[in-house]
Amino acid sequence: MALVCWKCGASLADLSLPLRRLDECRVCHAELHVCKLCEWYSISVAKHCRETVAEEVKDKERANFCDYFKPRQDAYSAKSTEATSKAQSELDALFGGGSKKADDAAQPSAADKARAELEALFGKKS
Repeated sequence: MALVCWKCGASLADLSLPLRRLDECRVCHAELHVCKLCEWYSISVAKHCRETVAEEVKDKERANFCDYFKPRQDAYSAKSTEATSKAQSELDALFGGGSKKADDAAQPSAADKARAELEALFGKKS
């Protein structure tokens, strides 16, 4: 398995090791000497670093001066769109957005009903 960018997954085969502090991904221009590309990075431990003597780095996505940095090959993980899709469909159901079925098109939305009630209350005709 070859070294890839932690942010976009692009190959970093053309870069020489050890990575310099200012090296960037040629595709997404993400800085590479970062915690998220490091072998010691883990969200399951305090300060997200398994190296016990390393100084804490606050921004895990910015280049740093950590002497314990060692790039790992499995740093990139594709983002799952399942949670995003589910949340979007719940929002669409709640607010009446998104694609509508033929059945829904015949019935006025909650916003249309509310507008009609307000116009009836204030004497406007729709």
